Amino acid sequence: MEISAIESGMGLSKIFPEQGKIGSSSTAEGAGKFFSELVSKVNDMQVQSDKSIQGLASGENKNLHEVMIAVEKASISFQFMSQVRNKALEAYQEVMRMQV
Repeated sequence: MEISAIESGMGLSKIFPEQGKIGSSSTAEGAGKFFSELVSKVNDMQVQSDKSIQGLASGENKNLHEVMIAVEKASISFQFMSQVRNKALEAYQEVMRMQV
């Protein structure tokens, strides 16, 4: 079983610019694209979780463990997105406090 790093699976390298590109609009566009993709993926997991809960309640799905796995995946992905957002805001606030 191979465990890949977070950077390779979530595209975090898109946020950090290469040398010489700091402050360019491509960096802002890359970060905006990353966050929009992240929100989209989290939303998809939430929708999938809701569908599995509805399937369990209606009797279509009889595997409670699969429903619980879907719910936990959605919860963990939301927590991850929230922490990425918090860290990005902290970094932005730190940059804004810097004196030039």
